[in-house]
Amino acid sequence: MTTVSLDTIAGEDGVFSIIAMDQRNTLRRMFAAVGKDATPEALRAAKVDVAGALTPAASGILLDPTIGVPSVLDAGALDEGCGLLVAAEPESRGNYNGEPRASRLPEQDAAWVRDLGGHAVKFLVQLRPGRPHLTGQPDLAEEVLDVVRAVVEDCRAAGVPSVVENLIYQLPGEEPLTPSQREDLIVEAARKLDEIGPDLLKLEYPGSAKGCRRIASTVRGPWAVLSAGVAFAEFQDVLRISCDEGGASGFIAGRAIWKEAVGLEGQERQEFLDTVARPRLDDCLAAVSGRARPWREARR
Repeated sequence: MTTVSLDTIAGEDGVFSIIAMDQRNTLRRMFAAVGKDATPEALRAAKVDVAGALTPAASGILLDPTIGVPSVLDAGALDEGCGLLVAAEPESRGNYNGEPRASRLPEQDAAWVRDLGGHAVKFLVQLRPGRPHLTGQPDLAEEVLDVVRAVVEDCRAAGVPSVVENLIYQLPGEEPLTPSQREDLIVEAARKLDEIGPDLLKLEYPGSAKGCRRIASTVRGPWAVLSAGVAFAEFQDVLRISCDEGGASGFIAGRAIWKEAVGLEGQERQEFLDTVARPRLDDCLAAVSGRARPWREARR
């Protein structure tokens, strides 16, 4: 099996500038928040419009397999120089007493992603390091690691890059996490996932330059920072610090760049994408230029 490298979703400089448009339930909530009906047609149009406007400047785009991939490919909206990541985690994820629970659909494997036209598998998990494990209850943290191991092994066998995304979470009944606690959890989760050996980690910003330096000293493989819907101006600082201090190899960003497009239609949406979203993407590219570590320079 010929291995497909991360070059398929990176720029010529080995840096990731990936647009995230794999949202499904989140996108439906965004439509509802602006008083719009999230009809299948509206969801498809949003994904096609964003892809058409932004993929000419991006190294990759992340799409969901049910709405995004078929809509964008059928419309011819994916620029030929832009790689395609496909979200392979189940759309509906289980929970245990209010905590997210990791699972994998065997049929949504690396070969399935490749058959869809994808260049890489993206898999979202929610690992909470140090979560108490009581006798007789499932070990949710270990479940996450087991699922990630299966994803990584499957991708290696199929020659398809694995991109693992982690989001930490607050335990039921727990006090809101302090910035220090969030940093500790993000760094420790990154360490545990990196040990499994995914080709790329998609990580939350740990909140500070110090947190980024901790990631740099902990994570051996390449990582890209996600936007998590933060304000665009704030994301520019996140990008610079993540690259300068954390050795990040770029970004996988969505709502920070295109979120206002959801409330628009037709020519208004196209104008926003051309005059606001595209310049935002260009600013992100400028923010990581000369700062981001090419992915091949990662220590793994």
